[in-house]
Amino acid sequence: MKYKVTHTTQYYYGEQVPLCHNVVHLKPRDTERQTCLSHAIGISPSPTTMRERLDFFGNPVEWFSVQEPHETLKIVAQSLVQVKGGFEPPTGLWWPAWDEVARMLGGRRDAALLDARQFTFDSTFVPIDAELAEYARPSFAPGRPMLDCVVELTNRIYSEFKFDSGVTTIGTPVLDVLHHRHGVCQDFAHLQIGCLRSLGLAARYVSGYLVTRPPPGRARLVGADTSHAWVSAYFPDYGWIDFDPTNGLIPAVGHITLGWARDYDDISPVRGVVVGGRHHRLGVSVDVEPLNTEDRRPSKIMPL
Repeated sequence: MKYKVTHTTQYYYGEQVPLCHNVVHLKPRDTERQTCLSHAIGISPSPTTMRERLDFFGNPVEWFSVQEPHETLKIVAQSLVQVKGGFEPPTGLWWPAWDEVARMLGGRRDAALLDARQFTFDSTFVPIDAELAEYARPSFAPGRPMLDCVVELTNRIYSEFKFDSGVTTIGTPVLDVLHHRHGVCQDFAHLQIGCLRSLGLAARYVSGYLVTRPPPGRARLVGADTSHAWVSAYFPDYGWIDFDPTNGLIPAVGHITLGWARDYDDISPVRGVVVGGRHHRLGVSVDVEPLNTEDRRPSKIMPL
């Protein structure tokens, strides 16, 4: 499936800003399941300097500086992305048990585990906490296959938490989300990551987009027309598998990946520093336009 993604960010300042520096994660990274065919970013006013590089996690990142007085800043990123067909988890992935995976990540020093181990520690928005482990534990019986456990936890978050954009901010603590059972996709991704890490497992935050137009006769997926976030968990001898707790599914052709990191703080779409400006308003819009008609239905998670 091929998509055209347009992500527009606009800042309105209370007074002229003479200088700003910004870092943006708006270029989709190439993965086994997707290819970024083209990418362009337009900035107004035009930046004095601009550079592109890869960040620590291998995500494309663009840095720019505007060094002329301005009252608004507009950033428009357009990407053409080819996404492969739907993903189904391997039917024979019944080993190892989750507690064996935790022991492997906590004790062994194999080179193959080094990348995954960095995603077992707490991070800015995701603490390791006994309450998170306690919430997850009913899905993680000793000796139970890890895939079975993570599928059940994903379904529980989907069923037990309410999507509500009016009750949290990106700075809302994960434990508040756990207690109040409300939030948005970033909250649910942070929650599930915190649950997995608190059990000694490796989980990373995935930033991306969700297809905006549902198939005929199907309900619109929560999170459409905005940036989206989900979770990726590490399975030794297999690799990373994605899970979307907001929509209760395994991401497939309808999910477009921007990149991944420890949590939102590492890979926020736009962040920057301004001189002056007093207060500011922020406007963000996202449009994901399918350019062909291949089946883009997600792989619904079912209890194993």
